[in-house]
This record gives sequence, C-alpha cells and structure tokens, in this order.
Amino acid sequence: MKSSRLSSSRRSISAVIITLMSIVLAACTISYKLNGAAIDYNVYKTIHVSNFPIRAALVYPPLQQTFENDLLDYINRNTRLRTVDSGSDLQLEGEITGYSLSPQAVTENAYASKTRLTITVRIKYIDNKQEGKDVDQSFSAYRDFDSSEMLTDVQDQLCSEISKELVDLIFNATLGNW
Repeated sequence: MKSSRLSSSRRSISAVIITLMSIVLAACTISYKLNGAAIDYNVYKTIHVSNFPIRAALVYPPLQQTFENDLLDYINRNTRLRTVDSGSDLQLEGEITGYSLSPQAVTENAYASKTRLTITVRIKYIDNKQEGKDVDQSFSAYRDFDSSEMLTDVQDQLCSEISKELVDLIFNATLGNW
C-alpha cells in the first residue's frame, strides 16, 4: 500500500515538473533579425532624415524625391525608429553630389556600345547619444545601359535601381553598423 502511494505521488510530481518545464520553455523564445540593423532600441527611439538636395552638375529633378522616399521607406521597414522633424537621437542628412554619364565598352570604330549612369550621394550621419559613431561619407552606384537606347527612355528605371542600391549601402554603413 505504501509503495502504491509513493508511486502515485512520484507520478504527480513528475507531471507537475513536466508541466512547469513546458510552460518555461514555451515562454522562452529566441528572436533575431536578418536585416542587419544594429540599433539598441533602449537608447535610440527617433531619427531625423533631412532632404537630399541635388548639387550635381547634371540634374534629374525626380531623383531627389525617389531617393528620399526609398531611404525613408527602408528605414521604416527595417527599424523601429520613429521619424521626427527635430530633437532626434539620430540624424541623417546629405546631398546628391553626382549624376553623370560616361561611355563604356568602346567598339573598334571608337563608338561606345554602353553608357554608364553614376549617382553619388554624400551623407552625414550624426549620433546624438554617443560620440565617435558619426559617419561623413560619399557613396556611389551605377548602372550601364545600351548606347542605342535614349537616356530618357531608361532613366526612371535606372535611377530607381541605383537609388535602392545607394540606400542599402548607406543603411549598412550607418544604422546597420557594418
């Protein structure tokens, strides 16, 4: 009789332990992001993104809006930072300093078969919480297109592709902390 009570109480204790372990394990979750953001959200809550005026010799007016929208969208999708107009923890400002065309892949008759569109953006990233994390750097990206095509026909698509690449480079050098 004593053995059966002991066995019954061991089963009860085992059931309680298994239940508690299940609850504890269910409460523990591992969370990680693969977007590359290295932001301590206990310290950083806000960011201010300034306008990026075009200061290049050659100007394509829609580029400014395209780049600014891509940058803000990327930050909003990949961080929990709130964009504000002033008094921010982080600041991102700059200008579009280059928009140029150059011949590529010259053929035997001295004509270019490809043309390269290059866009350069200078950014200034300011960390208002910690010294030594500021970045002041220029980033360039390019796309080649067939010289038989008119720039006006491919310009929107090329600017969109280049803008997305520049945003990725800028994010990795600043908020991604790579």
